[in-house]
Amino acid sequence: MIAQEKTALDAALLRAHAIDDRAALVELYQRAADLAGGSAASFYLTHAYIFALELGTAAAPTLRARLVDMGAELPAV
Repeated sequence: MIAQEKTALDAALLRAHAIDDRAALVELYQRAADLAGGSAASFYLTHAYIFALELGTAAAPTLRARLVDMGAELPAV
C-alpha cells in the first residue's frame, strides 16, 4: 500500500468506526483489502464481509466468494 493512501484510508476507517457507519466500513475495508494483498487482504476482506452480513447487503455473497478464492474461507459443502 502506498503510504499516503494507507494513511488516508486508516483515517477514513477510524472516522467510519467512530460514527458507526457500517455501509462505509464495508466499502473502506474492501478498498483496504484491494490495496493490501496477502494475509492483510484476508483480514480486511473478512471485516468487510462481517459488516456486509450485519447490514444484510447484497455485497455479502460476493465478499464471501472472494474470501473462498483467497483460501481464507471454506467453500460451501
